[in-house]
Amino acid sequence: MSDAWETDRLDLDGYLGRLGIAQRPPSRAALDELHEAHVRTFTFDNVDVLLDQHPGVGLPAVQAKFAGRGRGGYCFEHSTIVAAALQRLGYDVVRHLGRVGDPAAGTQQGRSHMVVEVVLDGERLLCDPGFGMGLLRPTPLADGAESDQDGWPYRVVSTGPGLWGLQRFREAGWELAHTTDEYDVKPIDVVMAHHYTSTFPGIHFRTGLMVGKHLPGRHVMVTHRTVTIRRPGEATEHRDLRDGELVEWLRVLEVPLGADEETRLLERVAALG
Repeated sequence: MSDAWETDRLDLDGYLGRLGIAQRPPSRAALDELHEAHVRTFTFDNVDVLLDQHPGVGLPAVQAKFAGRGRGGYCFEHSTIVAAALQRLGYDVVRHLGRVGDPAAGTQQGRSHMVVEVVLDGERLLCDPGFGMGLLRPTPLADGAESDQDGWPYRVVSTGPGLWGLQRFREAGWELAHTTDEYDVKPIDVVMAHHYTSTFPGIHFRTGLMVGKHLPGRHVMVTHRTVTIRRPGEATEHRDLRDGELVEWLRVLEVPLGADEETRLLERVAALG
């Protein structure tokens, strides 16, 4: 049977080389290593959406962008390449879509987030490599399961039949980051969700910049106006971006943009105000 996700087209050695890790048989330690290496290597960002140059979310395009150029992207891209790599390595992989935000707070969005489930030794594990400030390592997909991610607490809760909420602990307590469902996902579903998030007028991916990454001891998220730095157990630092500071953060976060891309990005950000 043909693989609709085209995982056979992945340059697995090229991807693992970009992460700086070796190919290993499936295990929890190897899974944790790959997940953490991925989120520490690639940024979460919407740069290509803002620049109207997004290559799409098919595996060949994502591979060329991530493994080839060392660029990052958003959830569809992150989860697409991680799922393909894990499948090629012999893991039992299921792709899921979900909704960002909390319905109780009126912030829940459309079905436009993508995560990866791995079933390993009978245990269901949630991989979330493409959330703004997501998991460093997979967490058990079980009601009430808590996971300490280097000082950042996360918790999975059942929010209904076949629905799983990922909560993260912040200054105000537990907050619902997103809810994942268990409906069947096909490649066209990801294409359609990406089309919405990359083209719909007023969508936040088109009206503001987001570039984030896990750095040693901290997570940094930069927008066209602000910088937010989170460190485990410390108050969040959130402030306005200074003039000219965006270029400095693009270097710190290691965003490999071509000269023309950087120029156009700065022009786009200036136009956002």
